[in-house]
Amino acid sequence: MPDRTPDDEQPLDPAESLRLIAAQQEKVKDVEPDGRVLYGVWGLAWLLGYTTLYVSSLRTAAPPTATVEAGAGDVVGQPEPWAFLAFTFLVVGAVAITIVHIMTRVSGVRGASARSGALYGWAWFISFAAMSMVLGGLARAGANPEVMSLASNSLSCLVVGIMYLAGGAMWQEARLYVLGVWILLVAGAATIVGLPGLYLVMAVAGGGGFLLMAFVEQVLRVRTRRRIVGGARA
Repeated sequence: MPDRTPDDEQPLDPAESLRLIAAQQEKVKDVEPDGRVLYGVWGLAWLLGYTTLYVSSLRTAAPPTATVEAGAGDVVGQPEPWAFLAFTFLVVGAVAITIVHIMTRVSGVRGASARSGALYGWAWFISFAAMSMVLGGLARAGANPEVMSLASNSLSCLVVGIMYLAGGAMWQEARLYVLGVWILLVAGAATIVGLPGLYLVMAVAGGGGFLLMAFVEQVLRVRTRRRIVGGARA
């Protein structure tokens, strides 16, 4: 056995240890979804989209009496077509960014982690595709505009909330899981409120909740980085 020198028995320099820990943490973050991205895109999509729907629904909430008597009452308080298009564009954009972000983060990973991330990313696309088919079936069955609005909102929120619950459990991310619970509760409350208040609840509590979590995520990351850098300098 070779002789051990005094240098071999010396512990690793504390500053160097902190640098190694910081490097390892950054490496792990590179293969995990960035909560700031996921929370931010959905927060903006919901805040802008639902606000658009709410403002548009107020424009149609009090049509002329003659129009109501003519049989157009089914659209009273319903958002205008352009508002639905804008909302759909924002949500589809959020879904696309989510899928691309997750797939990009796990593209360099091999093994079970890569498969889990890829399957999770595709689950978003499959879930929303299935939701669209369900809504199409309800429309063909003769569901009125109010029922379609409530169903489309509640189903999309169920998809997002459950996917966040699954993501939080898979990556052991408590904040992601809590946000999933919040989305489901807000969606349930908004459905009980009904139209057009549903859109305002979703914009403020739903979109606001996403943006608040994105801010919290950023604050925690900055604090962690400062603590590591401060420890390394010490």
